[in-house]
Amino acid sequence: MATQSPFSWAAQAVAGLQPPAWVVDETFNRLVLFLNHVLHSEPEAMRRLARQKGQRIELVWQKIRLQLQATPAGLLERCQFEGFDLRLTVTDESPLDVLTALARGDKPRVRIEGDVQLAAEVNWLIDNVRWDAEEDLARLVGDAPAHTLAQLGRQALAAIRSFVASKAPAAAGSAT
Repeated sequence: MATQSPFSWAAQAVAGLQPPAWVVDETFNRLVLFLNHVLHSEPEAMRRLARQKGQRIELVWQKIRLQLQATPAGLLERCQFEGFDLRLTVTDESPLDVLTALARGDKPRVRIEGDVQLAAEVNWLIDNVRWDAEEDLARLVGDAPAHTLAQLGRQALAAIRSFVASKAPAAAGSAT
């Protein structure tokens, strides 16, 4: 017999909240700036994305829809369009499921529609491009403090992954 979480009311309350449109819009703008910052540090990623210039990529999760287009410079720009060349739809409904997958180091479950070559390039980007937070932090605070903070971050992430891994089998067993 499945038991209901004592915090289910909190999840329902948060799910019912809708941020203002301008907050969503600015969040997407900042996300695209961040993605381009990360891409800019990887010349091979920019070369691969430049080959896909003009291709339209749509990212969908629940009611959230982000439309991106590859630029000739090998970056991404946010735009609005009808149709798509590639649509990636996250199939996990629960934000907790998505966060759990990410905390384990896994990709969330995604339904892929559209151009196979573009999907392969996007998959390559996801698998091979990483944000070097330590390098960016070093520009602000110096190498030694950045290294120390990055080490703490890696230890915290390892602890979170270990915790999620230890709870995942128990959670799967209690759902039945």
